[in-house]
Amino acid sequence: MKALAAVLWAVGERLDIREVEVQAPQAGEVLVRMAACGICHTDLHVMTGHVGAPLPAVLGHEGAGSVAEVGPGVGSVKPGDHVIPLWRLSCGVCEYCSDGRPALCDEGMQVRSSGCLLDGTTRFRLDGQALKHFCGVSSFSEYCVIPERGVLKIPDDLPLDRAALLGCAVVSGVGAVFNAARVRPGSSVAVFGTGGVGLNVVQGAAIAGAEKIIAVDVLQNKLDWARQFGATHTVNATTANPVEQVRALTGGKGVHYAFEVIGQPATMRQAYDCLAKRGMAVVLGVTPLTAEVSVPVMSLVFEERILTGSIYGASRPRIEIPRLIDLYRAGKLKLDELLTRTYPFRQINEAYEALERGELARGVVIF
Repeated sequence: MKALAAVLWAVGERLDIREVEVQAPQAGEVLVRMAACGICHTDLHVMTGHVGAPLPAVLGHEGAGSVAEVGPGVGSVKPGDHVIPLWRLSCGVCEYCSDGRPALCDEGMQVRSSGCLLDGTTRFRLDGQALKHFCGVSSFSEYCVIPERGVLKIPDDLPLDRAALLGCAVVSGVGAVFNAARVRPGSSVAVFGTGGVGLNVVQGAAIAGAEKIIAVDVLQNKLDWARQFGATHTVNATTANPVEQVRALTGGKGVHYAFEVIGQPATMRQAYDCLAKRGMAVVLGVTPLTAEVSVPVMSLVFEERILTGSIYGASRPRIEIPRLIDLYRAGKLKLDELLTRTYPFRQINEAYEALERGELARGVVIF
């Protein structure tokens, strides 16, 4: 079938809106008609070359839609079901899946690095040329084929533009708080970077019962959003030293938890430097492959500080996304407020320009 899609031909180019051919789903695959997809920095990192991906490809990994067709052997979903794509495919049986860390599964990395589905081929064609998938999802296509294990059924009454946000921004941010850091009630938290994922770290910390939540950014509008999502204090890093400010706000002790959601070694070091003894810094930000960060060994050892990472919120998405939906319905998780602006799909490049200008908490394009 034919579908409108956003194709990235080469690093540094704009997304090219083209009509592509989408082949039928094979055994164990699902054809999804996307309704809404999120404007995420991860796809922007691929466009700029900060993150490598096989090209040309149909990008997009955060979205929501409905099942249009299923391949042989598919039993967990049927045509008409509403679904969220899971962009870190997992096998369900390996060491990491069995230990509750499906995002670390090698199967997901194979799909991510090859740009192909599990059989080593793609379902996209344009003028006879095969186009690669992205993260096994490619939500920037009106129709996309996804492995059955890469889709999660959701309630039919959940608005799809809100549901789209759950699959990356929300589960990554809130999940990092709940799973990677395990923030305790009454603790102190600093969040470096309050864009789409960072705001979900902020609201995750608020839900977890943190007593002090300090948001750090260089844009005042993002700090204002952070207040709305539960930050108790804000620091504009263009006018003050963030490490000094965080320590001042905690009586010189530092915070129990710090989260870096920008992707810069300098801010990763700042997150580490503002920790209290036995504090934990969690890095969510994506950097170029060669980026490194150094920390002083003496404080690492003698103060027992922890520096770690978090991918996909260190979550079990099939368990935790339904719980996030319940929190949204209970009025405890902000999705409506997170959705800053919607765009028609053909304006996807304009949406990314707005993201680069810092105008979006989260934007969504609608088919």
